[in-house]
Amino acid sequence: MSSTILHLHHKNVVSGALDAPSDEDKHPYLVGLGQRVGALRARRGMTRKALAAAAQVSERHLANMEYGLGNASVLVLLQVAKALQCTLAELLGDVSTSSPDWLMIREMLEQCDAPTLHRVRVAIGDLLGTGGVAQERSTRIALVGLRGAGKSTLGRLLAEDLGYPFVELGREIEKFAGCSVAEIQALYGINAYRRYERRALEESIQIYPEAVFATPGGLVSDPASFNLLLAHCTTVWLQAEPADHLRRVTAQGDMRPMAASKEALQDLKNILDGRQPFYSKAQFAINTSAQDQEATLALLRTTAREYLQLAP
Repeated sequence: MSSTILHLHHKNVVSGALDAPSDEDKHPYLVGLGQRVGALRARRGMTRKALAAAAQVSERHLANMEYGLGNASVLVLLQVAKALQCTLAELLGDVSTSSPDWLMIREMLEQCDAPTLHRVRVAIGDLLGTGGVAQERSTRIALVGLRGAGKSTLGRLLAEDLGYPFVELGREIEKFAGCSVAEIQALYGINAYRRYERRALEESIQIYPEAVFATPGGLVSDPASFNLLLAHCTTVWLQAEPADHLRRVTAQGDMRPMAASKEALQDLKNILDGRQPFYSKAQFAINTSAQDQEATLALLRTTAREYLQLAP
């Protein structure tokens, strides 16, 4: 490298200027992040120097970020977000921060308690025609809950009692994919599995005006599918104690909860804790650990028949 080039390179480093890299050297997400930082800084009327001082980072580090170079740590991003008086989600490009209306809606909802949020969700569903809960007294009964709650066994018996078809959604997913659920996830990944799950649910809702659905335990992990289920089905959460979940699936020969984990029960508790807020959105809840299967079925049967206004 010539002395002139060395001098210019040294001058650029000292002044904080950047040698412009080719576009191929930049990751699209980091470019987008830099653009959001620059836009938020402009919105706040801050110079790069002022933002660097407020965020307690070097001006060069901030310039790298805005130009889509480097990979800032979470702590640095937190400092920049605090200095810009925005959330980390806004900095990272969360969709709910992508427009003024989104931001104002977020602001209104942030201080709402759970019952108010529920009413808002239902009202939005009504407004958009997607529904937040079943719009009418749906004759589709959907059982939700973790593996081992009794959805398949109790669902089949309830369907027989009501004279309804019984739909095991996991089997419908396998029909769409032409392979087992385990193979879908192993070969194509969880995102592909969620797409098959959504398609199977949509088609089942179209085909069966009356039915009892046994749903996969993880369906609540996809908000769009769960919204669809809540809008078109009468939902019942079959609860059970974590130890009962584990005992039942193991007795059925399903060793998935044991796979790659010596702390299977704790893992299962963690999954249940993570999904419980979603399962609790179901219209009814029945604890299958509180009584034997016969008594649980009687309770489920009574709940369904009373809601559907059918003869006992």
